[in-house]
Amino acid sequence: MSSSMRITFLGTGTSQGVPIIACPCEVCQSSDPRDKRLRSSIHIQTRDTSLVIDSGPDFRQQMLRAKVLTLDGLIFTHGHKDHTAGFDDIRAFNYVQQRDMEVYCDERVEWVLKKDYDYVFAAEKYPGVPQANLHIIDNNAFEVNGVKILPIEVLHYKLPVFGFRIGDFTYITDANHISDTEKEKIKGSKVLVLNALRRKEHISHFTLDQAIELARELNCHQTYFTHISHQLGKHQEVIKELPENINLAYDELTIEL
Repeated sequence: MSSSMRITFLGTGTSQGVPIIACPCEVCQSSDPRDKRLRSSIHIQTRDTSLVIDSGPDFRQQMLRAKVLTLDGLIFTHGHKDHTAGFDDIRAFNYVQQRDMEVYCDERVEWVLKKDYDYVFAAEKYPGVPQANLHIIDNNAFEVNGVKILPIEVLHYKLPVFGFRIGDFTYITDANHISDTEKEKIKGSKVLVLNALRRKEHISHFTLDQAIELARELNCHQTYFTHISHQLGKHQEVIKELPENINLAYDELTIEL
């Protein structure tokens, strides 16, 4: 893998995004662009390889906004709609690149994709449907174009979800529990991305306080919070409360490693 890697936050919002439809709260009505959050996803660009983690409902908009012109692989954390609902739009890359999209997911996500997008995997395909080459992953390292990716299994309530470590970068979303064994895979990362949904307790996501506590425990050089709901508060106010090496991610934020 190239020593340089650029990570772009395509979306940093929770399942409904921010603003939420018809919500009058001050966060949803904010004029600060950092309070406008599409569904959570990231783009990873090395010298030779372009990867996206999760294709939620905003995938098309995110690809256009970030000007992603090539995509070598699509990797899924889990099968919830806010992470898979844009899968059909890979067909634009099929057309431009004249090849199947390489897709990496576990067996649970495979089941979701084949259920929701049965036409993609049909024996007789309608002309123009997305073309995907599925690679089933488990909790072991795999490679995409020479880029080594280490899955990190976390729990989203009772659902196993994958985070991923790529070099010195670790990305974890939709989690509220990480075992000691999996935490060891994260330690030593220069940049950690972790979900911090809101302040109030939640059944399947870390709260702000829980995320701060975990970030301190893992002691990475820099931590960014993502998968943020309107209940967390305005970006400009929340960042004032955070420790020096912890920050809120926002859409279109770019990190170089």
